[in-house]
Amino acid sequence: MNITLKPISQPDGRSELSGTAAGCIAVGIHEGGVLTQEARSLDAEGAITLAVESGDISGKTGSTLMLRQPPGVSAQRVLLVGLGKSGSLGEKAFRSGVRDALHCFSKIGARDAVLALPFEQVEGRDLHWALRHVVQAVHDMDYRPDSLKSEKDARPAGIRDLVLPLTPTDAARQTLAQAEAMAKGSIYARELGDLPPNICTPTYLVGRAQALAQEYGFGLQVLGPKEMAELKMHSFLAVAGGSEEQPALAVLQHRGGETGDAPIVLVGKGLTFDSGGISLKPGASMDEMKYDMCGAAAVLGVFRALGELNLPLNVIGMIAVCENMPSGRAVKPGDIVTSMSGLSIEVLNTDAEGRLVLCDALSYAARFKPRALIDIATLTGACVVALGHHNSGLFTRADAPHEELAADLLQAGRETGDPAWRMPLDDVYAEQLKSNFADLANIGSPGGGAVVAAAFLERFTRGQLWAHLDIAGTAWRTGKDKGATGRPVPMLTHYLCTRAGGQST
Repeated sequence: MNITLKPISQPDGRSELSGTAAGCIAVGIHEGGVLTQEARSLDAEGAITLAVESGDISGKTGSTLMLRQPPGVSAQRVLLVGLGKSGSLGEKAFRSGVRDALHCFSKIGARDAVLALPFEQVEGRDLHWALRHVVQAVHDMDYRPDSLKSEKDARPAGIRDLVLPLTPTDAARQTLAQAEAMAKGSIYARELGDLPPNICTPTYLVGRAQALAQEYGFGLQVLGPKEMAELKMHSFLAVAGGSEEQPALAVLQHRGGETGDAPIVLVGKGLTFDSGGISLKPGASMDEMKYDMCGAAAVLGVFRALGELNLPLNVIGMIAVCENMPSGRAVKPGDIVTSMSGLSIEVLNTDAEGRLVLCDALSYAARFKPRALIDIATLTGACVVALGHHNSGLFTRADAPHEELAADLLQAGRETGDPAWRMPLDDVYAEQLKSNFADLANIGSPGGGAVVAAAFLERFTRGQLWAHLDIAGTAWRTGKDKGATGRPVPMLTHYLCTRAGGQST
């Protein structure tokens, strides 16, 4: 769907919506029959008021009513969209209105439509937030996870051109361009996440990194088992040992900043399938362990957005890819492995494998002298217990530089509808990782599992400005709507835009 900004008003500020020739115009209605300004501009002859007074639409969120060729309006249709209680417009009601309007647009026999909702009246939000939400919602609606079906799901024959009746200022155009890139990046990550693990293997993900590098001119280095062994990444290699698939660490480089500028480094966990290894997972829902590579998918999605935006910033994206499988070569509970950092790790549970992979990747990342180091991982079920499926878990240290990093990431999440929640990371949690036989164990004593996992990673990032995003609860949905979400691509892309100084206010 093509999205354009086009002002539809007279010089004195009066709306020209009524004279706009379009397949459909969507306007908002509040409960109690209160019309938004846009709705009032189409009601010169009372058709909308009559529909409201007759009880055809309540104005509650989720309610819609299509009017065909109402008198005094040039558009073929006017769609009334419920926005909830009058007097205020909250985020939830606005998001619902956008979604409901797009759903109706997808079912009508028209090519173009105007979405004339009150973009600048959402409580606590500005026009740029609203724009980002609309663009993401459009791309999410267009996404289809049926690439491997012999008979594809029927695509709606609805509108292809969407007009937002807004003045195309430089700031608005910039936000629109960034939102388009952000949405394409999140869809890219969703596509990767939804692929089956017999297709989306470690080799396949490396191939996708190579394709991105070729398309956008990124630098790329790929470390295979031989190079990883030379670097003494024995923790990473231990996880991969039980699989026939070869592990890899692929390193993408976007060189948009000045030579010598410290890069922001993103590290994504890429377990293309996690059986749990010798500590085998239960069979129920094990198919969803194909999503254990969503951290790596997010990094690739961010680089897809970077390729579109070409931000003046140096960014490195690392994807640590392998499978965790049971076999005669698999790492066993009780084994002790030595990481690239030199720290020895007692493996008490082979299903706590993500941290064993990430610790070596994070150690390798230090050689780039990062401006900031952020890892993204579907790391712990404990984070799902703590936060559910709404917020990603954000972990950082408590000193001033890390407080600023946390605040920037949290703000980026709020601005993009991709929220995170700050979790504790006190020294006492690291005490739970003590081992009698090694420098630390890969799991701790019971309680605070998500925090203990973050405390494990913290041991390998000392001296770095570092944050950890646990996306186990947000990277995919279960149930009838099962599928990858593309999170946290929006948050991270917006964060990079702000760091590049290219974000509109």
